Amino acid sequence: MNWGNQDSYIELYPPSEFNFNECLVFLGRSNLEIMHRIKESTIYKLLAFDQTFVIIKIGCYENIVRVEFPLGKPSEIICEKVAEYVWEWFDLDKDLTHFYKLAHNEKVLGPLVQKYYGLRIIGISDMFEALTWAIMGQQINLTFAYTLKRRFVEHYGEKLEWDGKVYWLYPTPQKIAQLQVEDLKNLQFTTRKAEYIIDLAKEMTNGSISKESILQIKEYEQQYQSLMSIRGVGAWTADYVMMKCFQRSIAFPIADVGLHNALKIQLGLLEKPTIMEIKELAVNWEGWQAYATFYLWRSLYEEAI
Repeated sequence: MNWGNQDSYIELYPPSEFNFNECLVFLGRSNLEIMHRIKESTIYKLLAFDQTFVIIKIGCYENIVRVEFPLGKPSEIICEKVAEYVWEWFDLDKDLTHFYKLAHNEKVLGPLVQKYYGLRIIGISDMFEALTWAIMGQQINLTFAYTLKRRFVEHYGEKLEWDGKVYWLYPTPQKIAQLQVEDLKNLQFTTRKAEYIIDLAKEMTNGSISKESILQIKEYEQQYQSLMSIRGVGAWTADYVMMKCFQRSIAFPIADVGLHNALKIQLGLLEKPTIMEIKELAVNWEGWQAYATFYLWRSLYEEAI
């Protein structure tokens, strides 16, 4: 991580292959998003470190990411934690040079990497958030998934009000572990999704499931199977969490509907490609399946530009 501590803000110095505005397109894809606010090309987000609440304001000037603190600059230790959080959120440790070389002459990715150059996978560092968000999104459209997340956060997350706006933290496993299935059903969660989320919260609260324990596993397939062993986590959810939380570039949510729709458009097909056709195409993406998927997802947000 490459960063500097200034008088009233901190700066992060990302790799040259970074385009903040492209990342803003992804972060701004739904007006139902509750975990951050975007205003005039800056992102406002609430974080918490050991019960210390911090609102951060993230902007980018000449490829330097500036993080300001509207409530006042916190301690040096918290500044460093904020820098680590933002660095991980934008996946700035990843060297995209090889991905761009691989994609340059590839028929699907070639035009996309030119158009969206510098786009990074926006992560979800908290595994409980990543898993529950993926579970919420199972077999429903994105708009309703965001609606469920908003209700979930507004009912069970902590909040901070500043400058006439409310900023939210994602609910903790400890809070959700205390709920009954009916509590979530009242928010229009299905019985199954309510059971999965509450069971997961209980498992994470008692320590039988944790991000740390999965990170100790070195082999990708074993990490993947650890996720698959969690009730309610199927292949798509495990792939998504490996991609967004564990930031594994080889993660490949091949069953994703958005991926299928994007490929249909990019290839000019009358019907969505089959899984076998996608596998054949993805041979060219070896090692970078997650980034290929993310750039294809980005192609669906053209209207957001």
